[in-house]
Amino acid sequence: MKKICVVTATRAEYGLLRNVIRRIQEDEELELCLIVTGTHLLNEYGNTIDEIIEDGFEIKEKIPILRSDVQGTDMMIQAMAVAIEKFHEAFKHHKPDMLIVLGDRYELLSICEAALINKIPIAHISGGEITEGAIDDTIRHCITKMSSLHFPGCETYRKRIIQMGEQPSTVFNYGDVGVENIYKMQYMERNQLEKDIGVSLDGEYACVTYHPTTLDDDIPENQIKEVLTAIEGFSNMNFIFTGANADAGGQTINECIQEYVLKHENCRYYASLGARRYLSLLKDSSMIIGNSSSGIIEAPCFGIPTVNIGIRQKGRLQSDGIINCGVNAEEIKKAIQYARSEQGKERAKKAVNPYGKGDTSAGIVKEIKNYLKTQGNTRKKFYDIPGWNTIEE
Repeated sequence: MKKICVVTATRAEYGLLRNVIRRIQEDEELELCLIVTGTHLLNEYGNTIDEIIEDGFEIKEKIPILRSDVQGTDMMIQAMAVAIEKFHEAFKHHKPDMLIVLGDRYELLSICEAALINKIPIAHISGGEITEGAIDDTIRHCITKMSSLHFPGCETYRKRIIQMGEQPSTVFNYGDVGVENIYKMQYMERNQLEKDIGVSLDGEYACVTYHPTTLDDDIPENQIKEVLTAIEGFSNMNFIFTGANADAGGQTINECIQEYVLKHENCRYYASLGARRYLSLLKDSSMIIGNSSSGIIEAPCFGIPTVNIGIRQKGRLQSDGIINCGVNAEEIKKAIQYARSEQGKERAKKAVNPYGKGDTSAGIVKEIKNYLKTQGNTRKKFYDIPGWNTIEE
């Protein structure tokens, strides 16, 4: 039996990994080693470890790497330093045959470094993407080069990973795990959802998530104030905010939102809703506003418009239902107005999502099992694109 270690550090990434984790847990040839870290273990981010426990997964180890009393880039650097040491010890103890990670969070860079040093092959989900407005972009590509198996969300991203020198036989496009979530989720009934979150969902409402743009020179406080100024003009709509991530500036954004919500009856703030509540809300919403990847990948599955603000998601493939605007109150306001129009709604309904049609997790687990049976080590050979000159003439 092969031991597969899955690491989750945030609410968003866990929601995307859930189907993969369940596939591993139910496979008789595999042993799940689930390690929980990051914001899952902090009260101010919603104690999202509770969602993992409610889903019935056994947590092999909890590894705290974040401190509530440290913020900004100091928090990020300290978390990375702690992570590489603690995960080195965890990998020596658990001795997994493979590590699965998803995405591009800064703490994953340290975790993957620890795995690489311990000669543990890495399977990376959601590589090959481009997000020009965040340091995530560089981190994602670094993780790609450390990984032995790759599971990008679409064909364009598969080709990009190969362009980075990864062997085509190790790069598999089974679609995006976020899209699989949409098709497999057991959605909550409206009355149960209202009871859970304590708010009536009658009428028009928007889901709002705004994260720090880590490569932008503008400070996060200024950015979120532009967003809040824009929605001020829509008093006949309700706005449901979810908390920003733990990047530098995330806490400042959350504090600004919480202060705003206290003064506006049509707004609510939740540190975390969990995947089921969030997707159930998103499904019946009028639109999603902000700079979250869920507006790019998941929202188009529901045929709802996305008001995508700023450069954080710049470079990702987009459907026609996405309305891009700058971090400027007037631009955001106009984008919301268009999303509310019949033309905007119809455009979103007709848009085609480029991120696949589900059943992604089955393909991922199948390829991991094949790899462990036939190779199972960290040795890699750089792949040169045919026709490229590899030696100076």
